[in-house]
Amino acid sequence: MKSIDVSQIKDDNKNFVLQSWSKQKNVNSKTITKAQGVFFWDEAKNRYFDMSSQLVYLNVGHNHPKVLEEFKHIGEIPMAAPSFATASKAELAKKIIEVAPSNMSKVFFTCGGAESNDHAVKMAKMATGRYKIFSRYRSYHGATFGAGNLTGEGRRFTVEPGLPGFVKFDTPYLYREVIDFESEEAATKFYLDRLRNQMLYEGPETIAAVFMEPIPGSNGVLIPPKGYLEGVRKLCDEFGILMICDEVMTGFGRTGKMFAVDHYNFEPDMMTFAKGVTSGYAPLGGVIVSEKIASYFDDNVLMTGLTYSGHTVSTQIGNATLDVYKEEKIIENAEEIGQILAKRLDQLCQYDSVGEVRHIGLFAAVELVKDKTTGDPIISYGMDYGKDTVGLMKTFVGLLGERGFYTYSHESSVIIAPPLIISEQEINEAMDIFEKVLGIFEKEYLFTDKALISN
Repeated sequence: MKSIDVSQIKDDNKNFVLQSWSKQKNVNSKTITKAQGVFFWDEAKNRYFDMSSQLVYLNVGHNHPKVLEEFKHIGEIPMAAPSFATASKAELAKKIIEVAPSNMSKVFFTCGGAESNDHAVKMAKMATGRYKIFSRYRSYHGATFGAGNLTGEGRRFTVEPGLPGFVKFDTPYLYREVIDFESEEAATKFYLDRLRNQMLYEGPETIAAVFMEPIPGSNGVLIPPKGYLEGVRKLCDEFGILMICDEVMTGFGRTGKMFAVDHYNFEPDMMTFAKGVTSGYAPLGGVIVSEKIASYFDDNVLMTGLTYSGHTVSTQIGNATLDVYKEEKIIENAEEIGQILAKRLDQLCQYDSVGEVRHIGLFAAVELVKDKTTGDPIISYGMDYGKDTVGLMKTFVGLLGERGFYTYSHESSVIIAPPLIISEQEINEAMDIFEKVLGIFEKEYLFTDKALISN
């Protein structure tokens, strides 16, 4: 193995790399020197549970032998422009359609999630002849100009003033809703009535699509109330609007099923994906379209494209990844271990700093609060990247990291989304760390005078 000059790497990274979502003068990145399974090690030989799968993509874990094996065959794979048929592209598209909802028909390949969302918007406009796109507050769809306009939280502000036609509506977030609903069904009716009114106010004949994460991820794993997604589908059908589901984070097993929509009784018109399709081993994304959308482009030109659409190396890695999911029953493991994670998470509600836990499969968030009675958040909405941000949450995530639990937070929610290969023993060991840190955090930082300094 080639020797690693960690000092040189860190210096070059600091001097020549622009790091996303960061003030560059504050960047002091660790260097991953080794990784295996659910673990990675830094330059100081500290071991970490990778409890966010890096950025929620490393579903099969670090250094999976079958996926790595495919890289040995790169010399056998011909490079080909998108207009050519290739074995890996055709095979992967077929495999994806086989596991997608029954109404899905074809795949348009991209290089990542934001691009997938951009192109889904373009397809929706082409297929409907309409121009407005509804998407939700408390959503994240990517940082390109198009995906940034879809996004409904603070990371969209750098693309504003935005493109005309993008309209936001509320995401059900019952923990922070001022109305005390008597049931989930009552909440669903309230949100759907508001959405229907908004569609009428905007002119349904102008709306091309409703674009949504079935389960918003980085904004806190917000599980929809009963019947909500099915209700959105009915509204779309009523007005001839397409329903597009962003499965970039939830797709390929993260929720314990192949796609998040599989937990519910509806089918979207399009689905976008990335991350889990290759487990991050190669950049790849795409748009899965229904038979209805695919047939429209039989007689109408698909006026979009990418140089690397269906890149042969990336699609080859995608095929290997989907084989691993099936052969090693990784998605079944996500469902099984997800139940163990759920029990551990539910136990956290006894802590004074835990406002709510939300989980489905191996996709979870722990929302921390300053005051359990009032639900006062540690970081208010939209303040993650403001000048007065992050004190206590940065402290909490830092305490986790010091003890070998790697993840990230957004506002007041800590994301827990480990590789789908994680074992019962590993999930319990990791959650032991999390629980220990919660106790330290409450005692030494949150409910003391230090909180005034940290925040």
